[in-house]
Amino acid sequence: MNTSEVIRARRSIRKYKENFVIPQKDIETMLEAAMMAPSACNTRPWEFIVVENPAIKEQIIEISPHTSMLHTASLAIVVCGRPDLQETICSAFWPQDCGAAIENLLLQATDLGYGTCWCGFYPVMKRVEKLQNLLQVSSIPLAVVAVGKAEQNPDARGFFEPSKVTYLK
Repeated sequence: MNTSEVIRARRSIRKYKENFVIPQKDIETMLEAAMMAPSACNTRPWEFIVVENPAIKEQIIEISPHTSMLHTASLAIVVCGRPDLQETICSAFWPQDCGAAIENLLLQATDLGYGTCWCGFYPVMKRVEKLQNLLQVSSIPLAVVAVGKAEQNPDARGFFEPSKVTYLK
């Protein structure tokens, strides 16, 4: 697919083929794409935790019921922010930087034939703190991305809205 096709093919998938194993090479390709994202002052304020363990996925679901698709997803990629890596001039941009990394991950997964679902955690600090404890990290879990072989093909929900665009010529 070309970039335009990938963008338009991406969907939020909530049901996956069970017991599907994603090859390590594909996981690394998705993570590499995520790390190719732009970041303020090129600080790259992120880290990624790949969760394939079913028991840990179940504990994530307990923390946030909005992640219930992890019951069937092959894995979860937890995207964590590292604001400690940003200089004063670049401070506070880590959520945007991690968001760009997440979008790259979603698009790369789509191109590889996988479905994904972006599940936000930050800034709901109660969930963030529980996920930090579960994963034993001091970084800030911004989102959990479910990844797997899609069992569904929902219609596109995004669309172009000319009324939300202002042109200044």
